[in-house]
Amino acid sequence: MTVEATDANFEDLVLKSDKPVIVDFWAEWCGPCRMVGPILTEISEDYSDKVVVAKLDVDSNPNVTMKYGIRNIPTVLYFKAGEIVDKQVGAVPKNQFVSKLEPLV
Repeated sequence: MTVEATDANFEDLVLKSDKPVIVDFWAEWCGPCRMVGPILTEISEDYSDKVVVAKLDVDSNPNVTMKYGIRNIPTVLYFKAGEIVDKQVGAVPKNQFVSKLEPLV
């Protein structure tokens, strides 16, 4: 199951997590974001005990979006121990998300 990240809970949910976190920066109006969403939901179920998968709506959460310089969506950032360790911009197949995730778990 994915969780909703916001400007208000980002630090606790993502930066202070004891598990690796994948953050999907998306927007309702973004077509490619709608393609990535179900893939990340699958990954959240496949890795439910090892990884947190969060979705952050860029339109509703400008502070985090600006802090990480998100200019294109979908952008997926991979965090471990509060630090960005990898990034994926654009819609890609599930195996590409998983290949970036595997070294973190």
